[in-house]
Amino acid sequence: MPATSSGVGTKISAQQLITDVLAAATLPVTVIVKETYQANLRWANNHLTTNGQMHGRELTVISTAPVDGGTAAAVITRQAGDDHDVAAQVTEAERVARASAAAEDAAEPVAAGAPDADFDAPPAGTDIEVFAAVAPALGEAFRAAAADDRLLFGFAEHIVSTSYLAASTGLRRRSVQRTGRFELNAKTADLTASAWVGAATADFTDVDVTALVAESTKRLGWHARTVDLPPGRYETIMPPGAIADLLIYAYWTAGARPAEEGRSVFSTKEGGTRIGERLSDLPITLASDPAAPGIECDPFVITTSSGETSSVFDNGMPLPRTEWISKGTLNELVRTRAWAARSDAEPVAAIDNLIMDAGGTATIEEMIAGTERGLLLTCLWYIREVDPETLLLTGLTRDGVYLIENGKITAAVNNFRFNESPIDLLGRITETGRAEKTLCREWNDWFTRTIMPPVRIKDFNMSTVSQAR
Repeated sequence: MPATSSGVGTKISAQQLITDVLAAATLPVTVIVKETYQANLRWANNHLTTNGQMHGRELTVISTAPVDGGTAAAVITRQAGDDHDVAAQVTEAERVARASAAAEDAAEPVAAGAPDADFDAPPAGTDIEVFAAVAPALGEAFRAAAADDRLLFGFAEHIVSTSYLAASTGLRRRSVQRTGRFELNAKTADLTASAWVGAATADFTDVDVTALVAESTKRLGWHARTVDLPPGRYETIMPPGAIADLLIYAYWTAGARPAEEGRSVFSTKEGGTRIGERLSDLPITLASDPAAPGIECDPFVITTSSGETSSVFDNGMPLPRTEWISKGTLNELVRTRAWAARSDAEPVAAIDNLIMDAGGTATIEEMIAGTERGLLLTCLWYIREVDPETLLLTGLTRDGVYLIENGKITAAVNNFRFNESPIDLLGRITETGRAEKTLCREWNDWFTRTIMPPVRIKDFNMSTVSQAR
């Protein structure tokens, strides 16, 4: 099994890089050092194919300068090995800042507060040993799959990023974020049927490879009978990972500014936002919390870019638990400090996890057992936005749509293209099950920390038949 490794030399500490930036700066400056360790396994056709580990470090210098009309900002990010020219990067950032127009997201610096107690600690890391229990379990799964004419494909990835945030104001913050994902695609030997399963993790101690393989095998077994269905609206059960893909996209579009300017699904026709409007009759709560067990994430803003829902001027802003939807009612939208000052509201920053719960206790098996006729839609693919004002999304089903009859899975069915708005969908959910940590399929390159329940939708819109397999 080939092994690979790559990275940059880092004998010079992150703290020393920060000291060097602050010493070279002649303008107010914010510094972000992000040190990342990564390990991965990949497999195909019942064989491990590659494993590797990597280490990299990025240095971001954010310089601000007084200009006509306000304050300008410039952001320069570079890979930072031991031979990196820190002074040259600072000089470039300051030159660009002085030559730039005033930033519309400019705000006063975030209060420095006391330095984090662990600011001087070295970065956290990972290596291939994180898969010590995963690799042997995969070996057993490969042998069993080969004997049963099944093929297993997939990968496991672990990323540990340590971010150091400092500013000329005295701000000193440190955060470690651990991201792990396990994806498995099982196929029949003739490649006519496939099933996908996945898991999110912080450290791989909670990834049950045997159970995941068993689930994929069970789903492949459902392909023993196939049924072609026409387009239409079907009662549909979605597992946690599938509904996560839709709600993550809704979360990414939940900006206060576009809503207030009448450009999003969260706008009212009369002007303003839909905050305070009931979106679901069920007591659905959609929240983010940096301290949520199992899906912990950075507890303060760390960003290298500005946009409608983020601002480099907000770096270091604390991130408390936020309820976006509270018991079915829209409660909050993402709002930079600059926009909050204009709209006389509180600033609210995006957080890198998402939790949905409505108090349901049923398992997905119990929900299937309670279905007279409907579909089990296991995962979505190629999701794209059609209309921002309604947040209409389109996409494809993939790797498993199954027919439920009289409480049992009776067949696999053809794939569909769907057209749905996740915000409209919230009002058509008739049942939620027990929330659990999950991994979405479409967006897991960017968003892995979700806790979601399985849901029942009374009339999910399968708009056309898809020939995708």
